[in-house]
Amino acid sequence: MGFLKRDDDSQQAPGRGVASAEGPHAAAYQTGSMAGIPASGLERIERMKQEVARGFFTSDLSVNEFLLVKQSGFEPLGLVLGSSIYHIGYQQASWNQNQEMGVLTQAMYHARELAMTRMEEESDALGADGVVGVRLDIGRYDWGADLAEFIAVGTAVRHKDGELHRAPNGRPFTSDMSGQEFATLLRAGYRPAGLVMGNCVYHVARQGMLASLKQVGRNVEMPNFTQALYEARELAMERMQTEADELKSEGIVGARIIERSHGWGSHVIEFFAIGTAVVATSADHQIEKPALVLPLQG
Repeated sequence: MGFLKRDDDSQQAPGRGVASAEGPHAAAYQTGSMAGIPASGLERIERMKQEVARGFFTSDLSVNEFLLVKQSGFEPLGLVLGSSIYHIGYQQASWNQNQEMGVLTQAMYHARELAMTRMEEESDALGADGVVGVRLDIGRYDWGADLAEFIAVGTAVRHKDGELHRAPNGRPFTSDMSGQEFATLLRAGYRPAGLVMGNCVYHVARQGMLASLKQVGRNVEMPNFTQALYEARELAMERMQTEADELKSEGIVGARIIERSHGWGSHVIEFFAIGTAVVATSADHQIEKPALVLPLQG
């Protein structure tokens, strides 16, 4: 993913003018590793292993999602999570310059990846093939104005017939698709390879007084703002697509771009692109025809 590439040293993306950031990169995934998971989390995993052995599970799947995941040949094993409370650094930007905030971009990406990696390690410890219904949330607390908790939560699943459904890189697959979408994708001859993401924290330059006065009372495009937001979205999408390429996927489904300020001020915005990379499991893709469903409620 350029300078945000997973499991590698941070490198500046050529031609992008992004300042490199100090700080830890996302933890490299290792099969069987439980690095960064506290003692209470390790105890919970051990309890979950015993519960899985006796056929008990926990999940955040709805009833319909649970039944469809089971129908697709997968067994839910347990609710897995990863967390990272991260100190977001500071970076100064020129008030009249459009530019990416490289320090903030890397911090937001690395913190999410730390949470994702720990969630994957928990699912690996349970012997799961992957995690469905992944949610990535950011929490802020009164006791730390510059701190944010990045949380990844989902339901670990395993194929009941022992078929290996892991991502091409050996990690458990991850997906933010619902149980219904997951089941539909499998029936059509595809499977998720991994949750892919890209982000860009961007400073949008302020407009000078003279330029503002010239536009008073006129309908006119604001090219400075247009170019800034266009560039920021492109960077986030490009990095998400690069992650999908690294997974040797055929494409991304359910892609979306989330825009938030995170308290940096009105002219600093994070553009976060996320979606599920998919690969084909067969050459014959049988697409089900939509069926008319009438609700029975009055």
